[in-house]
Amino acid sequence: MEILDELNALAAKIKQQSLLIQTEEATKSALVMPFISKILGYDVFNPTEVIPEFICDVGTKKGEKIDYAIVRDDEIQMLVECKKIGDSLNIKHASQLFRYFHVTTARISILTNGQVYKFFTDLDAPNKMDEKPFLELDLLNIDEHVVPELLKLTRSAFDVESIVNAAGELKYVSQIKKIISAQFQNPEDDFVKLVGSRVYEGVFTQKVKELFFVLTKKAASQWLNDQVNERLKSAISGSVTTKSEKDSNGLLNEGDTPQPEDDDGIITTAEEIEGFHIVKSIIRKHISSERISYRDTRSYFGILIDDNNRKPICRLHLNRSQKYLSLFDANKVETRHPITTLDEIYDFTETLVETALRYK
Repeated sequence: MEILDELNALAAKIKQQSLLIQTEEATKSALVMPFISKILGYDVFNPTEVIPEFICDVGTKKGEKIDYAIVRDDEIQMLVECKKIGDSLNIKHASQLFRYFHVTTARISILTNGQVYKFFTDLDAPNKMDEKPFLELDLLNIDEHVVPELLKLTRSAFDVESIVNAAGELKYVSQIKKIISAQFQNPEDDFVKLVGSRVYEGVFTQKVKELFFVLTKKAASQWLNDQVNERLKSAISGSVTTKSEKDSNGLLNEGDTPQPEDDDGIITTAEEIEGFHIVKSIIRKHISSERISYRDTRSYFGILIDDNNRKPICRLHLNRSQKYLSLFDANKVETRHPITTLDEIYDFTETLVETALRYK
């Protein structure tokens, strides 16, 4: 995946140079500017796209500067505030972002130290930046679930409404994951009692609680290891490809009854999810985003309307050396188009929209 490769390259740079970067200015030039240009796709040397040292006076505060303002469609879309690598990113470090957020057209604010990027919007109150980020990226611990969402902020795929609509879910999912992680590592009394009460029928005394604290940590650790081992077994067995097609086009014929299939071995990759979000961003202006879904199989990754095999938008064939995008004509005849990168999906925007409109 191109964007993931770029993220990994930037992560390698951090590992090599972080000890040599001693100032905020060095952090910006060595790490933040490459992130804006290579990851988000904005030209840092073009003031119509990226404005460094952006000034926006607020009340009695005059002459304060935001490190970068990112412009798209002649409007400021994102504000970026930078700290030195290694510095913590507490909410108190975002005071300028808070002040400037409501007086610009920006809907996204980014607080970063070059390694960690925290993305904010205005979910809690209109035109007022939230205190908690809806998305967080640590380049030294990349969560691949974040990558498809990061793609929505890139210059080529930027869709502010889609970003904000997804931000609420992302924000809460992120917080829930942190809570689950914390409970697995050091379970709180309420969590231990909840788990213990489901399996222990006696009185839940202090001694029992102490026992189940140890057992809960042990069970959580084993469960995580089991999940990792299952994924490794699937990868080693070469089961990245799966599920037979229903007919020559992979579509259900009229009168066919869907048969249950064995899902073992189907691994939905981050690259496939990224492709799904690209297609979704293209057609969501014509079809409600709730109607757009996907089904992963051994031989292809299908994108559908209404989760219906009779309403295919396209298929992605990414688990091979030559990647393909399959498109369908009015008779649902499939034609494969070779692609090198996922960005080339945008070259087929007109056809994708035309296909989607057939199901409107």
